[in-house]
Amino acid sequence: MAAFPNLNSDAGLKKLDEHLLTRSYITGYQASKDDITVFAALAKPPTSQYVNASRWYNHIDALLRISGVSAEGSGVIVEGSAPITEEAVATPPAADSKDAAADEEDDDDVDLFGEETEEEKKAAEERAASVKASTKKKESGKSSVLIDIKPWDDETDMKKLEEAVKSIQMEGLFWGASKLVPVGYGIKKLQILCTIVDDLVSIDTMIEEQLTVEPINEYVQSCDIVAFNKIYCCFDSVMACHL
Repeated sequence: MAAFPNLNSDAGLKKLDEHLLTRSYITGYQASKDDITVFAALAKPPTSQYVNASRWYNHIDALLRISGVSAEGSGVIVEGSAPITEEAVATPPAADSKDAAADEEDDDDVDLFGEETEEEKKAAEERAASVKASTKKKESGKSSVLIDIKPWDDETDMKKLEEAVKSIQMEGLFWGASKLVPVGYGIKKLQILCTIVDDLVSIDTMIEEQLTVEPINEYVQSCDIVAFNKIYCCFDSVMACHL
């Protein structure tokens, strides 16, 4: 079971960042309620100073906006955080904190047992239509890509190399598991898995324009695509074809 101090302190964020250095999720190999517990305990997104925590936060935020998270997880303890609810885990956040505060201020004026007004009915119909339209998106192709990333020599800091690679963030790109593989003469290469949305990310362009240029090419000598497998699923069933 993972445990963290107050995540709104420097010490808590540092421990979270170190924990995520070699992990894509808080526990296990898929997003779970443990990720949501930690996500909910953060008052605001981690700054770019915490590369791994920031990358993880953006990924979980994207999953919540698309479909929610349902896996149980193996348990996590966060100092000062309240237990996470089923509703928070299963559905994306409906509004930001400012909207929530405004709604709370208006609670006293709401008749919970009164009849629905015409304006409320119209607003509900518009929301339902918007949700219905979003679920009718055409099937979107995704690909699972395994990449070999080679350093310049045996003196290259592989920890910093991996941090630099995972610092690349864009819509439709999700970094996964990684490991170091011996090449020879004391040199190791980074082998890392990522999932891309084909309409949003070109893996060749990412390699040419980001992975092998400054500042990342300080650590990266070359990149090779080891495996490229197509995945097809709808956005509203993204968890069924887990990244």
